[in-house]
Amino acid sequence: MCGLSGEVRLDGAAADVEAVARMAAVMEPRGPDGAGVWASGRVALGHRRLKIIDLSDRGAQPMVDSDLGLTAVFNGCLYNYPELREELLAEGYRFFSTSDTEVLVKAYHRWGRDCVDRFKGMFAFAIVERDSGTVVLGRDRLGIKPLYLTRGGGRIRFASTLPALLAGGGVDTDLDPVALHHYMTFHSVVPAPRTILKGVEKLPPATVRTIPADGGRETDHIYWRPGFTRASAPGHREMGRAEWSEAVLAALRTAVDRRMVADVPVGVLLSGGLDSSLIVALLAEAGQRDLATFSIGFNAAGGESGDEFAYSDLVAERFGTDHHQIRIDDARLLPALTGAVAAMSEPMVSHDAVAFYLLSQEVSRHVKVVQSGQGADEVFAGYDWYPPLAGVPRGEAADAYARVFFDRPHEELKGILNPDRLLGRDAAAEFVRAHFAEPGADTAVDAALRLDTTVMLVDDPVKRVDNMTMAWGLEARTPFLDHDLVELAAACPPELKLASDGKGVLKDAARGVVPDEVIDRTKGYFPVPAIRHLSGPYLDLVREALEAPAAKARALYRPEYLERLLAAPSDHRTTLGASQLWQVALLELWLQSHGV
Repeated sequence: MCGLSGEVRLDGAAADVEAVARMAAVMEPRGPDGAGVWASGRVALGHRRLKIIDLSDRGAQPMVDSDLGLTAVFNGCLYNYPELREELLAEGYRFFSTSDTEVLVKAYHRWGRDCVDRFKGMFAFAIVERDSGTVVLGRDRLGIKPLYLTRGGGRIRFASTLPALLAGGGVDTDLDPVALHHYMTFHSVVPAPRTILKGVEKLPPATVRTIPADGGRETDHIYWRPGFTRASAPGHREMGRAEWSEAVLAALRTAVDRRMVADVPVGVLLSGGLDSSLIVALLAEAGQRDLATFSIGFNAAGGESGDEFAYSDLVAERFGTDHHQIRIDDARLLPALTGAVAAMSEPMVSHDAVAFYLLSQEVSRHVKVVQSGQGADEVFAGYDWYPPLAGVPRGEAADAYARVFFDRPHEELKGILNPDRLLGRDAAAEFVRAHFAEPGADTAVDAALRLDTTVMLVDDPVKRVDNMTMAWGLEARTPFLDHDLVELAAACPPELKLASDGKGVLKDAARGVVPDEVIDRTKGYFPVPAIRHLSGPYLDLVREALEAPAAKARALYRPEYLERLLAAPSDHRTTLGASQLWQVALLELWLQSHGV
């Protein structure tokens, strides 16, 4: 896990090496173990390294392979790199390191852009062809690793974080009105390629982009798209409930095992929920001893508990882990909000971002790699907006999804945003309808899961985990987002996923593997009550952000709307129960944090 940056000139001029170096320097927390810059004419690359695989300097980046005429920067991990390495060795390739970065370089040389079809892992990369001048950018299937881009002045720049691009300079920081509409409507998710800023885009997941040397037309190759139909897995079509649970458990066992590849110890973030508990159980089953596990808890607020230690302690004791119970008092929580917001590449409303930020700070003192349970709810239908879609006719699915998931109807924005910030059309509804209208996805639930897995998941929980863990040089691996497991889950009949109040097939798979108390418990979330119930210094922080000169000059929101929210902070909730006040304040906090 690392941070990469680069510039490609489209006008024949030399790349701005200093700008690339500035971008890389901002990402030092992502890669505290090493740094490098490379330039050749119209292209420059920068890198910050977190040493996970091949701890020697032979794995340093940018990696130049003079024999093959390729230079690369890479962020992520190819879990199957040992197998690919053996295959490439058999074909005559010689290696000078034991890193997965070099495997990526050789794989690209051997298979071109189709090398991504062979990768099992999380990745974002840039590869420069010396002889042709072509630059190729790529991102993993589920967007676990980020890649942001900005254009202008005859060049393209890219980096692992949006703030890195800002450090490079020359970015149009006006707000994108469509993105603002998504933020206020689509559960604060801004789908790729947009970001909240007009001048920054993000490479969509499962995409390889080719930038020709002559500045001609760029091409995008989308290499993966799960079907979410029963026909997409003909070998599983006749399976019953028990067989599905067995198949899911086997696929998850493989996914967990894959994510243990490392030259440093690997721990687990143990929330006490089903997903992380199952990861711990499968690692224990595989013979892992003294596995380091980590749980976090906060003070209660608003009548809501701030920890789930009863369950995480139960799992840790059952499987004999080296468990670390981390208690965060309010004195640490408030200052950490500033750091968490600064670490966000895009505004992220979920209150558990600060929890991941603080947890990562503590975990990074013990290990450099952890497995995490993110993604299971989107992949196995664990959220409460899926059951209402069961039985909805396929043609009515998009509107039904909007009713249960959108933060508010489009018309309500007239009372929230100032007139010059309003969009004359319902961009979020248009996006969802277009997505639901695409071929595949047999049922309304399938269509919702496809959207959430390929869009919402990428720009909410996955991005949150990447940003908050990498703020402390911690690599997070997510076995529930193993693409083989995701493809299997996509083909699983929706009724099996919706069973048992959600994630039924996963709960069946876990039975006998993890304690029943964990499987049958009420669904929990990563609780940070002080943010869900804004009061005291947290309310003061929000008020200061919304009344700051920058906020007043920006004038996003109607004053009377803000007055209502500030007068009764806990009374105004979105469709899914999130704080409206935190949503509007977080956007301002983020913009001000990054000097926008």
